[in-house]
Amino acid sequence: MSNLKKRKKVTKFDIILYSISVILLIIILYPIYFVVTASFSEPAAVASGNVWLWPKGFTLEGYTELLKHKEIWIGYKNTILYTAAGTAIGIFVNITAAYTLSRKDFVGRKFFMLLFVFTMFFNGGLIPTFLTVKRFGLYDNFLVMVLPFSVSAFNIIVARTFFQNSIPSSLWDQARIDGCGNVRYFVQIVVPLSKAIISVLGLWIAVGQWNSYFNALIYLKSSSLHPLQLILRNILITNNMQTALGSGEAAQIALRRANLMRYSVIVVSTLPIMCVYPFVQKYFNKGVMIGAVKG
Repeated sequence: MSNLKKRKKVTKFDIILYSISVILLIIILYPIYFVVTASFSEPAAVASGNVWLWPKGFTLEGYTELLKHKEIWIGYKNTILYTAAGTAIGIFVNITAAYTLSRKDFVGRKFFMLLFVFTMFFNGGLIPTFLTVKRFGLYDNFLVMVLPFSVSAFNIIVARTFFQNSIPSSLWDQARIDGCGNVRYFVQIVVPLSKAIISVLGLWIAVGQWNSYFNALIYLKSSSLHPLQLILRNILITNNMQTALGSGEAAQIALRRANLMRYSVIVVSTLPIMCVYPFVQKYFNKGVMIGAVKG
């Protein structure tokens, strides 16, 4: 009887837990679903609050108007290149720095760790950074989007904690006895054991690169180098200006076009990076939790 009561209690708890999880899932996913639904609906139906579960006045006009801009394809190409190169460089510099700082035999590691932490609270400001970027010849250069801002103190701290808690020091002792050097040990032993944290950092960096527009706004002059986010921003600003400057029927047409494209822009800009998430989800929780313990 006691075991039966325990099973009933566990079952009730599971039901409550699953119910709360479903409610939270709906709360989180519904805004995304609404944006997708609104992108296929008439702007008037969205503005009046008639769009809830299904599109009202189904239309693809928002996407067709958006895709008429040839700059979007240039933006997609640039963003994919920035994301791929920026993620690879970011993972390399952050993982190598974190591993070095996790080694107890690294002389001065506390001092260097303090320097990294210092940058989390203080920075040189926008103007000194701009002058530094320009002095190094990176202004209006492809590399400005992937090189100067690739180091993240937060990512280094998370990865360093992962290495300290998950990679036993005895592995290095055994590898050294077998004649293994530092570089070979890192590449052949540490990296394969660190797939979880590498996947997490890769996801963080990739999302940041994909959504980045401020650095492009400040450091990129040529439109041929603009990422997707900046191009979409410029399209929306242009449409809003046409709406504000227009009058009569022309203004109404411009307003309808702007409202149609508003939700389409969100879908076009976020859908690709959302498709990447399922491939790294299995590493995400594990990497974050391990990297967050014993900071």
